[in-house]
Amino acid sequence: MSTEKHRVVVRRVAAHGGGGHGGGWKIAYADFMTAMMAFFLVMWLLSNTSPKQREGIAEHFRMPLKVALSGGEKSSTSISVVPGGGMDPSTRVDGEVQRADAEDDADADRLASMKERLDKLIENSPVFRQFRSQILIDITTEGLRLQIVDSENRPMFDLASAQLVPHMRAILREIGPTLNELPNKITLSGHTDAFVYTNGDRSYGNWELSADRANASRRELVIGGMAENKVLRVVGLADSMHLDRSNPRNPINRRISIILLNHRTQQQIENENRGGGSAGAGAGAGAILPARSKPSPSPFLAPTDNLKVTVKGSPAPTHP
Repeated sequence: MSTEKHRVVVRRVAAHGGGGHGGGWKIAYADFMTAMMAFFLVMWLLSNTSPKQREGIAEHFRMPLKVALSGGEKSSTSISVVPGGGMDPSTRVDGEVQRADAEDDADADRLASMKERLDKLIENSPVFRQFRSQILIDITTEGLRLQIVDSENRPMFDLASAQLVPHMRAILREIGPTLNELPNKITLSGHTDAFVYTNGDRSYGNWELSADRANASRRELVIGGMAENKVLRVVGLADSMHLDRSNPRNPINRRISIILLNHRTQQQIENENRGGGSAGAGAGAGAILPARSKPSPSPFLAPTDNLKVTVKGSPAPTHP
């Protein structure tokens, strides 16, 4: 009998419970079917719910876990930008916001005081007293507005011209130094009535005439003592903004409007003049808008806010 040891080899065959492909696919297929069932369930719910109910379902999924567990204000109605609540730095009233509000209040007080000052000046000055009916002063959202209106019997300019008559020069030269009492800048706008300007030159009309009259008024204010750099914008508006809307041909629609701007409006116009807006991009201080191009609506060019004008009778047709 041989003493040589025999090596025993044991072969083990792995069991295949799922045939030749295993059983992992069953788990994947079950997950897929569960996802599809959830998807169709959501679709069915959405098709059978009202918009308000869908908003509530969406809010449920947007609600932070902390709010859902402990209760509290919904994230969609919360004023905080921090999800789930917390201190919102954007809603804090800091010193900068308080200073801005204080500046606006102080600015409004200064303009109101200036209005009283001009009212007293007009009442007590012999230069103004006889023209009191042609000078309108009011506070608008843009600032303190002073309008010098035309009269059928006492016009401000020569007929169909930008040449000021003597009493209009006196009024503007008297007003000029008073405007220097506040740091606020001003805008000037010229207006005509609805009569079409015709002098044989088709390139010159109410737009050009109103702009020339506004610029002529600016020169008289400067001659009277107003600082030249106080003017922020000079515009001609032709007959686009009537003071008497019921009668566009009324002489009072021919006027010069001077607005002592409040702080907010002044900043807005300065931004536009620097190219920050389309209404006045490229127009510097004391600029005249291009003729025959209707200016874009701007808050500082509103015709009248709370001013009421009573017109008696119908004036005879006159030239702008």
